[in-house]
Amino acid sequence: MNPYHVPVLPKESVDGLAVKPNGTYVDVTHGGGGHSREILSRLGSKGRLIAFDRDADAQECSAADDKRLTLVRGDFRFLRGYLRYHSAEEVDGILGDLGVSWHQLDTAERGFSFRFDAPLDMRMNRQGERTAATLLNTYSVQELSKIFAGYGELSSAFKVAKLIEAARQKSRITTASELVEAIRPALPPFDEHKYLARVFQALRIEVNQEMQALEQMLEQAAKVLKRGGRISIITYHSLEDRMVKNFVKYGNASGKAEKDAFGNLSAPFEAVNKKVILPGEAEVQQNTRARSAKLRIAQKK
Repeated sequence: MNPYHVPVLPKESVDGLAVKPNGTYVDVTHGGGGHSREILSRLGSKGRLIAFDRDADAQECSAADDKRLTLVRGDFRFLRGYLRYHSAEEVDGILGDLGVSWHQLDTAERGFSFRFDAPLDMRMNRQGERTAATLLNTYSVQELSKIFAGYGELSSAFKVAKLIEAARQKSRITTASELVEAIRPALPPFDEHKYLARVFQALRIEVNQEMQALEQMLEQAAKVLKRGGRISIITYHSLEDRMVKNFVKYGNASGKAEKDAFGNLSAPFEAVNKKVILPGEAEVQQNTRARSAKLRIAQKK
């Protein structure tokens, strides 16, 4: 089994923060603690790191034991509120490694992967009420189609939704294998795994409200970062990357250019790296998750 989580672009993403030894930093996706440890290695005795993760397994697996570290079991969509609670009104940098961890993918009962015949759970916070099975058995055809088209970018989203509706009329869809069998007529013969990955991605994003959480976190990041502070975000699919890119360039998720009374673009960030930073071939060989990773770094104006 893979370790809890192998951090992607650990050096590059933390380099992008330009860590000040006595600064205050936030890791909004603590996971197994890889990026957090890299930040801590650059902090002095008066530095501080506040790390978030809504998955209880992440904190159990974290090996970080450092008085400079504050672990928050919570959703980064509530970034500003948690920082205030922990007496950190402003911070010097924020790092995020988005998406799903190796641990979540490799733990069958979490239901994130079609590689296992497991219950369709997919909750990052297992105290949440809605599972993937709940959505599959209660959402309308139109709602399912919208999810698969928007979050899975499937051209045959409506067909998949109709197949799910037909299958659940016979019996509830509760496991990964039942879902795969239900939508098998829609699977392309030569690219089945990629198609299934998009189906599961779409369900996972909807269950965890990932895009809404990311948008809220980015909006709050602009408020809590000090002037000159930096944000370093690693994305894995086009939806995440587009949103981060839009926030860096325009200051909003839609990518709409808004100007002030003087005609200046109203964007709180400016890009540090004009082009996305990609993992090198050696890292991709060691960590297949790095294959689709993109790093964007921005600075608060």
